Parts: sequence; structure tokens; C-alpha cells
Amino acid sequence: MTTQAGPGALDGLRVLDMSRVMAGPLAGQVLADLGADVIKVERPGRGDDTREWAPPFVTDPPATPLDDSVYFWTCNRGKRSVVADIASLEGQALVARLVATSDVLIENYKVGTLAKYGLDYPTLSAANPRLVYCSITGFGQTGPYAPRPGYDTIVQGMGGLMSVTGNPDDAPGGGPRKAGIAVADQMTALYADVAILAALRERERSGLGQHIDMSLLDVQVAGLTNLGLGYLATGRVPPRAGNRLATVYPSDSFRCADGDLMIIVGNDGQFRSFCAALGMSDLAADARFARNADRLQHADALALLIGQALRDRTLAECQALFDAAGVPASPINTLAQVFADPQVIARGLVREVVRSDGQVVRVIANPIRMSRTPPSNDRPPPRLGEHTGEVAAELP
Repeated sequence: MTTQAGPGALDGLRVLDMSRVMAGPLAGQVLADLGADVIKVERPGRGDDTREWAPPFVTDPPATPLDDSVYFWTCNRGKRSVVADIASLEGQALVARLVATSDVLIENYKVGTLAKYGLDYPTLSAANPRLVYCSITGFGQTGPYAPRPGYDTIVQGMGGLMSVTGNPDDAPGGGPRKAGIAVADQMTALYADVAILAALRERERSGLGQHIDMSLLDVQVAGLTNLGLGYLATGRVPPRAGNRLATVYPSDSFRCADGDLMIIVGNDGQFRSFCAALGMSDLAADARFARNADRLQHADALALLIGQALRDRTLAECQALFDAAGVPASPINTLAQVFADPQVIARGLVREVVRSDGQVVRVIANPIRMSRTPPSNDRPPPRLGEHTGEVAAELP
């Protein structure tokens, strides 16, 4: 059970968010949800690129086109917006004043850009040695690709994710595919937050901040996990396998009478329960399928038999059978089904945010659950430049 008990876990922490699009803004939003004062520094007139990535808008018609982009709302909840032209001396001076009272700065400009304006880590840390400065780029601050711009889909391709996502080339719809969401951006945001919090913890001992160099490509390669390590161990390039896992079988999607079902059978005992639930206990005794290694070797033959057993059953019937047998299974839901799911509803994953004009917007809640200092999910993203005067008045 969670209860709101005053300030958030990061109350008193000030973060300058000088980033755009997803990875940096999402890292800042998580910190804002946890109670940090996150000040988003944006370009006058246009702001974050994603303010213009619309439609869709959160309301129809939008109150103001630059403030109601769904994409912008995804990553900027709970922040304050300040406009500053960093190419001007006035804008540079405002950012420098903000840095003097800040704990963290997040930026995702191309390598070397902020140094032209005196807003790079060496310059700002000289004025505020306690500053934790987090740079997020496509390829990092070093290496031959450092000058390149980098976006999530580029990194999914370069970092190997697309090569293992999708159906095999000889299967219907075969070929590499991107993930349906911006996986590299989101993983990088979370890794950045881990690094920021670790640097703040170390600052308690040393009294000093440090520079964090986050690369989408680095994170994507680290995200290859067992597939990446498997290649390093064996030298074998893993093939695309659709919805199958490379380590256990059955682990696949199957067509039922009224939709698709995902099943994962994690061990031999679970496989026996799975077969019994379908009235096919003889399969568990078949030498081709008795052990997981055998099932992986004969996965095509087993998939055909399972498909035949499921195709005339409804999703509800299959779910009931496998729930009773303790076998992990789930329908492959559309987003409409996801947000209508009783577990999603029970966990409060949709929140209502009330804007200053009184309109209510539904948003996806922060998934972190904390018993005393839960995240705040009810502060809307800022209008462009909404807090420029307010923040400036707070500065010494």
C-alpha cells in the first residue's frame, strides 16, 4: 500500500533539463515524478522538438498547438519551462545562473555544441563543482561515431536489436523489424537516472559532481543481454525467431479461435502440466519433447501439434485452462484491451491530470510504487516558457 506523505523522495533536488525528444526528457520526467524540481530549458518560440510532433494532441482541438502534443506530454510531466536562447549572451547568462543553484544538468546536444556557448561540463563545473552533468547522445563523447546524430531506430538497427526482432527471412512477413516502442531511448533514460542517482550518492562523500556520458548505442548493446553474451561465447549469430525464445519451448504465440495467445513454459514440470491441461499428456512422454533441450530441437513439430490443439478454443477457455495448471499464458492485447484490463486498472496505471484550463487529460502513471514517498503523476507538462519569470525571480 502506498500513501502520499508530504514531499517526494527527491524533494530539494534541482535538475536542469536541456534535452529534447525522448531519452533526456524521460530521464528528467522520472526525477520530477520522484519530487525533484525539474526546470526544462527550451528554445524561445518553438521549444522542445516534440512540441511540434503532432497530431495527435491530448485534447481535440488543442488548447495551444505547442503545448498539447501527445509526444511532448509523454516525457515532460511535472516540469517547469524556462525559455532561453543559448546562442545569445543573455540566454547563456540565464543558464549559468540556473546552474549555480542546480544539482543536475541533463543535455542531449551533439558533441561539442554546448562548448561553443560556454555551457559544457568543464566550464560549468568550474563554477559549480558539485554539478552532476549528464550528456545523452547517440554514440557517446568518444569514438569515430561521436559527431553523428543518433535516434532510437538508427541505434536499434546498428546495435543489433532489429537483427533479432521479427520473423525469419523464409517465414511470412520475414525480415528485421524495429521494436514497436522506442526501446533504446527508454533504456537510456533509465540508465541515465541510475547514473545520476549514483553520482549524487558519491557526491555525499567527495563533495564533487562529475560528468556522465550516456550513449544510446552503448545502452542498446548492453541490452542484448543473453543474446549478446551467447554470441560472444559461441561465435554464432542468433537468428530471428519471431515470438519464440531461444532458451525454452514452448515459448511462442498461437492462434486461437478469437485471437492470439502467448505461452511460455519454463521447465519440464510445467510442460507436463501444460500437456495435461490440453488433454495431451502423451506429448510429455514423447522422447522428442520430454526435456527442454529436446523440445528446442523439435520446436517446429511441437508448435504444429500445439497449434492444432488451440485453434478451435477461445482465448478465455485457454486462459482458464492454463491459469488452473499454473502455466504462464496471456492474450496478445491491443492497446484498447490493455487499458481495459482489470489488473491494469487495479494498479492505477492510468491517471487523470487537470490542466490549468480545467480540461482533464488521461496519462500513463509512473510505474514505481513506494510505501512512503510515491511518485506524483498529476502535474501536467508545462506550457512553453510558462515559468520563465517565476524561476528567474527565485535566482540569487
